[in-house]
Order: sequence, then C-alpha cells, then structure tokens
Amino acid sequence: MELMKIGIDKIGFATSDLYLDMVDLANARQEDPNKYLIGIGQAKMAVIRPTQDVVTMAATAAKRIISEEDKKNISYVIFATESGIDNSKSAAVYLADLLGILPNVRTIEVKQACYGATAALQLAKGYIALNPESKVLVIGADNARYGIKTPGEPTQGGGAIAMLVSSNPKILELENPTAAYAENIMDFWRPLGHSKALVDGKYSSGIYLDFLRNVWDEQFKKTGFKLQDYGALLFHLPYTKMGLKGLRQILQDASVDDSTRLTREFEYARQFNREVGNLYTGSLYLSFLSLIVNSDSIRSGQRIGLFSYGSGAQAEFFTGILQPNYQEGLAGVDYQSILNKRQAVSVSEYEKFFESHIFDIENIELDYQEDNSDFLLMGVQDYKRKYLGR
Repeated sequence: MELMKIGIDKIGFATSDLYLDMVDLANARQEDPNKYLIGIGQAKMAVIRPTQDVVTMAATAAKRIISEEDKKNISYVIFATESGIDNSKSAAVYLADLLGILPNVRTIEVKQACYGATAALQLAKGYIALNPESKVLVIGADNARYGIKTPGEPTQGGGAIAMLVSSNPKILELENPTAAYAENIMDFWRPLGHSKALVDGKYSSGIYLDFLRNVWDEQFKKTGFKLQDYGALLFHLPYTKMGLKGLRQILQDASVDDSTRLTREFEYARQFNREVGNLYTGSLYLSFLSLIVNSDSIRSGQRIGLFSYGSGAQAEFFTGILQPNYQEGLAGVDYQSILNKRQAVSVSEYEKFFESHIFDIENIELDYQEDNSDFLLMGVQDYKRKYLGR
C-alpha cells in the first residue's frame, strides 16, 4: 500500500512596499557598510508602515496563492507569530474573515519564537493525515523590532509567508522522521507589554549552532542521510550570515562536490532574505521560496533539508522531497518583480515609521491613503482593530 504524500502544496510571500538600504543605515550609524553587507549578510531591510501588521501582510501573502476552490476546502488556519496583536484572540480568525474563508473552520495562533511556523506545519501535516480531503492554511508572519540604534537594529525586517498544506502536494512532500530539541534558555525574549524584543546576540548565535549540531546528528541517527543525499540545506535566517555559519559547520568534513553544491544552493536560498531582513517565523520558509524561485540547478526529486530554530529555545531538522512541476505551486507570482518595485526610504523616514506603530492604544484613526496594499489596518476603536480588505 502506497503511503499518502502530505506537504506544501502552494507557498506565497508578502512584505512591505518600503525598504531601507543597509548602506544608508550603516552611514547614519557611523558603521562600515561592509559590517552589514558582509558581516551580517544583509542588503536591504523591510520597513513596515503603521497601516500594516501581521494580519494584513498574511492576508496579502495568502491571497496570492489561494483560489476560490481552495477556500472551500480549507478547514484549518494556523497562524504562527511572535508579533501577536491580542493576548486572547488569534490572528487567524481575523485572517480567515479578511480572506472570506468559510466559517466552518478552526482558527488558532501558535507561538515559539521563530520556530512557530514549523510547529504549525507539523500540526497541519498531522491534521491532513486524518483528514486527507481538507487543506490547512499555515501562516508565518512577523514584524521584527529591536529598536532604533540598538545592536539588533540591522537585523530587523518583516513580512509573511503563507503555505497551503494538503495531500498530494505540488511543491514539497514532507518526510518522516524529524529531529527536535528544546531547552529553557534566555537568548531572546519579549516580556508582556514590550513592543521590542530583548536579545543576547552572541549567546543566541552560539545556541543556534549548538542546537543545529544536536538535531543534525539526531536526524542522521534516525535516517542515515548523508550530505550527498541532499539537493539543498536551508536554515532559519535571522540574518543571512547566521545560516552561512550553520552551513559551514555542517560542511567541515564535506567533499568538494558536496560543499560546492550545497553552498551554491544556499546562495540562491538567501537572496530574498538579504532583500527583506528577518521574518522571524517566516524566515526559513522565505529561504525555501527563494531557493525554488532563483535556483537554476535544483531539481524535482531532490531532498531538501530544513533547519528551524526558535530562541528560548526550540530546534527541529526535517526533510522533504521536491515534487515534479513544483513551480506550479508558486501560482505564477513574480516575487523578484514585487521586491524590485518597492520604494526606498531615508533613515529619518524609517525611524518615523518605526515609532508610529500602534501598541496598546484604545482609540486611533490611521492615515491609510498612502498605502495601496490590498489589506490595511485602519485604526483602533475601543481597543478593537479595524481592517479593510480591497
């Protein structure tokens, strides 16, 4: 009996229409631009308008991939974020309403730092195993904020990844088993009432590599997969140099062929992340999207390895098989063109936008006339967020 395939059927992405050039930020902070361009591996940083939040960006990403027929079959919406807009009500229920998904649906929000979307993906996989005719909409959306003139400032960013999970997926079949590892570690956190994250950067980077070594070794024990069995290795990218450090750790004893192949695919996979910055929960999956959009050497049938990490800390390494005609799962969207059409802002404009985001405000009307997005945050009335879908 042939086992049912379950995995990513479609994938979509959305970010702000504004960006800050990292050279401009470096000059304003009196830093060598190469500290940002090479040292952390970032070229641009998404600048999120006050009229955009995780719900609106998620709605835009999802709208790009889901059809009216998909909406009829979606029976679960799982929204992963660490930029939640309510401590009780899930972002998923707002999203389902904006998208016009039928009301006979489950809507939940999940959280574990940047690992959240992987937890959502695994939940979706288990649900489809029991309900093979259904589809699950998985979201990873965040606005990464550390603060102006803080050490983490150049690793900010934001956006949303939307994934439709189903049986017989078009893009990636998820394999078993996976390797997971967790410890209670204070490398990154955001206490209640804080709009900006707190982080011990150097410590967190070390934990990332320690957890990668642990789950890589565990996955090998479970599967026996060697470097030659992978077409590409993907990483959570809080900044793209972090993933490069992880890849180099894995490739320490690699053959020239394996090292050349996996390094080449990693460069394709980090292209979009270099242009956007940190997506937190969506970071790993933006890297996957970047790989399948930009690589001219990746092939269907190849195995993709994915390392997911969320501070605090949780890690998982899992694999998937790239499916025939996987490009169909992109729904014909030209993401490079979308990124190229963004508008640059100055450092002072970025700082103004950063300080204008609303948190814990009872009443406010936002000026959304300059925002041409399909979905907008109009303001707050009696602590109730008001959204507009066009």
